[in-house]
Amino acid sequence: MSGTDARTLRDRVLDPGSWVSWDAPIPVRDVDPEYADELVRAAERSRQDESIITGEGLLRGRRVAVVAGEFGFLAGSIGVAAAERLIAAVERATEEGLPLLAAPVSGGTRMQEGTVAFLQMIGITAAIARHKEAGLPYLVYLRHPTFGGVLASWGSLGHVTIAEPGASIGFLGPRVYQALYGEPFPEGVQTAEHLSEMGLIDAVVPHEQIADVADRALRVLAARRTWHQDVAGAERPTPEDGTDADDPEDGRTAWDSVTASRREDRPGVRRLLRTAATDVVGLSGTGAGEKDPGLLLALARFGGAPCVVLGQDRRGQSLSAPLGPAALREARRGMRLAAELRLPLVTLIDTPGAALSQEAEEGGLAAEIARCLQDLVMLKAPTIAVLLGQGTGGGALALVPADRVLSAANGWLGPLPPEGASVIVHRTVDRADEMAAHQGVRATDLWRAGIVDRVVPERPDAADEPQEFCLRLGRVLGEELAGLLGRDDNERFRSRLHRYRHLGR
Repeated sequence: MSGTDARTLRDRVLDPGSWVSWDAPIPVRDVDPEYADELVRAAERSRQDESIITGEGLLRGRRVAVVAGEFGFLAGSIGVAAAERLIAAVERATEEGLPLLAAPVSGGTRMQEGTVAFLQMIGITAAIARHKEAGLPYLVYLRHPTFGGVLASWGSLGHVTIAEPGASIGFLGPRVYQALYGEPFPEGVQTAEHLSEMGLIDAVVPHEQIADVADRALRVLAARRTWHQDVAGAERPTPEDGTDADDPEDGRTAWDSVTASRREDRPGVRRLLRTAATDVVGLSGTGAGEKDPGLLLALARFGGAPCVVLGQDRRGQSLSAPLGPAALREARRGMRLAAELRLPLVTLIDTPGAALSQEAEEGGLAAEIARCLQDLVMLKAPTIAVLLGQGTGGGALALVPADRVLSAANGWLGPLPPEGASVIVHRTVDRADEMAAHQGVRATDLWRAGIVDRVVPERPDAADEPQEFCLRLGRVLGEELAGLLGRDDNERFRSRLHRYRHLGR
């Protein structure tokens, strides 16, 4: 049994006294007497007339639409009447431009209504798809238990998906599995915690934290319409933070930059978000059962401007665990999220290189690099790429093609680590410093070649001033995001395609 009914959960999450029901009375149903008796008993037990409640309320003062399951009514199963109520609410949320919060709990579709109930998942999915196509946020909180067609439709389509601690979540219910196959389903697989570890959901969140997580997520996801108000009072960059016109030449060699970028105490994406971003909501995995510690996916704001962040995490990469194809599939999830919500995308490049292994080859690493390039260069949302540290090979290339490309002063970009380039050309690693200089990998050379638009200073090394550097980069990102959000989308997209068509010519 689910421990918390829909009304109790609703009242814990929404602002007190703000709930307004959208539920119309359920019409009298022409069903067989046995099922009719079940419906009557379910209504008496649950004090609900169906397995779905819908309506609107305020979440920290923001108007939101809500659809929630009620397990006490025939195990939260979805039949024709429940589906009609749910679809009507989703369509109303879309028409009124409201973010939609969903709290499924269900054993699946309603067996008493047969195939016609099963097929309701198509109409529900179509309604959710139209809501997302309108650029409106859809947040999902999976409750205990959520199974079957509900999980396989509106339970798995969230921009952000979180779950109740200890919730049983899966496609085929364990009781049915045991009856069909004569053995119990493997222990611990269909749990919220396991699904989070596997990258299928973003987080496990107790009831008392739902409002906070949803509020932070909506501050980003719904900010495309209000960003100009949010950035008005933000701290702006100073001339010392670096501009497009500043020649970043400061005497450091390419090898100096490579060496500096490899310092273990150099600030990475996590330090940047902790120091310079607000309303950070971490997301997890591809949503399709893969998760790579080398990539961090998050929602955040810099200087009030919203964005989806794709950051290569230096903490999560090593010789034994390099950046793999799953990280790039996770990156592509972030690109889809930015596209659906018309949010800017910020990529933070910091990788010693992608995995070179049998697993990476069989996992389609090269194809994932190609798909990232395709998705990113064609993304209709505004994009910023930042060379935060090491920019080695295809793993870096996959996140480069953006409207604006920034670099930290010690950031760099090359087709291989300089040692690898030295081996190819000179048959030794001993001339890596020469190769780095020859290939023009340092930020200064990239700026002069028109590859990088703006270099953010390090004084003299981000590792020696991590707080100051992160705040400096945060100010610059806020200004850059505001600038991109203020541009015409079509003009900006044409400019991006022109840039990469004529680069180096």
